[in-house]
Amino acid sequence: MPDYPVSSSDPLEGARTWAHIMYGLHAFSALSGVLSSATIVGAFLFGWPSIIAVILNYIKRGEVRDTWLDSHYRWQLRTFWFALFWVLLAGLMALTIIGIPAAFLVILVAGVWVLYRVIRGWMALVDRKPLPVPAP
Repeated sequence: MPDYPVSSSDPLEGARTWAHIMYGLHAFSALSGVLSSATIVGAFLFGWPSIIAVILNYIKRGEVRDTWLDSHYRWQLRTFWFALFWVLLAGLMALTIIGIPAAFLVILVAGVWVLYRVIRGWMALVDRKPLPVPAP
């Protein structure tokens, strides 16, 4: 049973649909990394679908302020920006020969983490449940 009742007149239904679209775009980017020679996190960060999802998120997030959907919009943005942080950190590590193996490990772990975040977030959205995100 969902936490929030389903109603055809729910004013958040449009925003929820946008959240589904954004999760779908992020998933498409991440899966293209799984199915190609790109890394998961690289395809997630630099693929057009994810970039479009981030832009949509910033445009639409005002509609969900102080609602349960706000956690999903924030979850998606935090996933993107933290993934970028980990890739930049891996890039710095790769500047030294000693750090190259660690950089590869960071890229691998960040890719798995991205997949986890997209899947967990999308499943919670389907169940109409908020996600645990820190207060802004």
